[in-house]
Amino acid sequence: MVDTLELIVEKVLRKIEEAKYIPIEASARHVHLSQEHVDSLFGKGYELEKIRELSQPGEYLCKERLDIIGPKSVLRNVAILGPVRGSTQVEISRTDSIALGVNAPLRLSGDLEDSETLFISCCRKVIEAGSSTIVAKRHIHMTPEDGIRYGLSDKQIVRVRVHSVRPLVFEDVIIRITEKSRLAIHIDHDEANACGFVEGAMGEII
Repeated sequence: MVDTLELIVEKVLRKIEEAKYIPIEASARHVHLSQEHVDSLFGKGYELEKIRELSQPGEYLCKERLDIIGPKSVLRNVAILGPVRGSTQVEISRTDSIALGVNAPLRLSGDLEDSETLFISCCRKVIEAGSSTIVAKRHIHMTPEDGIRYGLSDKQIVRVRVHSVRPLVFEDVIIRITEKSRLAIHIDHDEANACGFVEGAMGEII
């Protein structure tokens, strides 16, 4: 009986592996600040205070919060993610973009050329964040070892079936392979709402 149960468990685990299930994470709007903009908003040499590690190695949520100002509205109490970057990057959803009155392009993180410009406010200071704002493309983080295991390469585009109460298939999901990654599918809150995302939801590469 024990041997039979072990065989069943082994078969189930093998099927999960073959189906290429990957945990899904929903990313809320957030800002990555350059050190220059940290200095402008909080004072020369200021260091952002880490309060919680995030799922991707080396990234963390900061205690400080910002307001994002667009032509039509303001998004308040927006999270800052560390560490600091070479250029400030604001990641919002398409719904946020419409509410702010801008047309943020759909881009991979780091691709900021000719992106939208917004104003950022904190501590009674306001800065202009030129060419900083995008709607992040949905993507999958993985290591080179994961890429080999799943038979995928960096920048490859795949389809993902979401297993949830509102199952759907996401097209144009980009593979992002780096040495320091934790396997996860990243979507924004618009996409999370569309697929009925809940904590623990899984995606299947198809």
